[in-house]
Amino acid sequence: MKKKQELLMEFLSQFDEKPFAVEIDGETHVIGQPEPTFTVKINKPIEVKALMKSTSLALGEAYMRGDIEVKGDLYTALNNFLGQLGKFSTDTKALKKLMMTSSGKKNQQKEVAAHYDIGNDFYALWLDESMSYSCGYFKRKSETLYQAQINKIHHILEKLGLKEGMSLLDIGCGWGQLLIEAAKTYKVKGMGITLSQEQCKRFQERIEEEGVEEYLTVALMDYRDLPKSKKTFDRVVSVGMIEHVGRENYNLFLSSVDKVLKPTGLFLLHYISGMKEHPGDAWMRKYIFPGGMCPSLREIIDLCAEYNFYTLDVESLRRHYTETLLRWDANFNEHREEIEEKMGGEFARMWDLYLCACAATFNRGVIDLHQILISKGVNNDLPMTRWY
Repeated sequence: MKKKQELLMEFLSQFDEKPFAVEIDGETHVIGQPEPTFTVKINKPIEVKALMKSTSLALGEAYMRGDIEVKGDLYTALNNFLGQLGKFSTDTKALKKLMMTSSGKKNQQKEVAAHYDIGNDFYALWLDESMSYSCGYFKRKSETLYQAQINKIHHILEKLGLKEGMSLLDIGCGWGQLLIEAAKTYKVKGMGITLSQEQCKRFQERIEEEGVEEYLTVALMDYRDLPKSKKTFDRVVSVGMIEHVGRENYNLFLSSVDKVLKPTGLFLLHYISGMKEHPGDAWMRKYIFPGGMCPSLREIIDLCAEYNFYTLDVESLRRHYTETLLRWDANFNEHREEIEEKMGGEFARMWDLYLCACAATFNRGVIDLHQILISKGVNNDLPMTRWY
């Protein structure tokens, strides 16, 4: 019978697209050619049956526990390794409870809270001053993360063609920087909704701190309750929120937008997208984004027709997200000691892995970031060129 180490090496040997070394039991094995660019040190062998059930989950958990370590730059290792996701194994039947979670209100609120209610103080350690937790927009690599986030916000606001006195709804408003910028720049009346109590509380504080109470409100609200509010808006924006909705609810999400968006109004959807319709990653769903999945571009575009939504523009910001995530990870590691003291070593390794893995998957094109600009019905009053 083969030893665990031999079975593990046989499994790892298929990932030979980019050369790397494996240290196990005092021996070094090189997989691929020519020279290895990173080294994986195995302190405790991973069961091959676990790798076959979910390669992502088995490797992710082993890294979190410290059973495996990466010698060298973690992002570089993941960038080389995650380009071979097609060789990963996932037993969807065995992982049914993890991959097919309820998309009901109660469970989705719980899932959102699991990620966004970790604590505002934690996020403040590694996000920029604007507390923007989505893809930045780098006009130049030399720009700070804060400037890139402000660039992104104004890129969105310019696409929406805002004018003084208009109303703007932000679905999944986060800590509120987009609406604060909209109120200050365009003097629009804005409303933000979120399922995160921590975000809602801090956004309300920021509204008062910025002196924009006459323009902005924030509510702890599920998107499904928007039609009941009887409110309507000239513009709607949603940044990084539809990833939490679930494939079976995309229709319901767009229907909710349709019911609150005025005729000829504009809707900008900014979201992480997949090339195809995929249920998501097992490790990411278990530890980072419970219930999260990325809609494909084609399925969202296809659904828009059902609501008389005209697609005006589609833009990919994929490479901007790679840069954003690397900036976040650098900030995170600057505060690593503080985070480990507060949250524990396993949490710190998990979060570092999450940020680097996401940066790598964007860089390799496994996932993308799209902004879709949509009008409700025909709008012939907009400029005929990309005015923004």
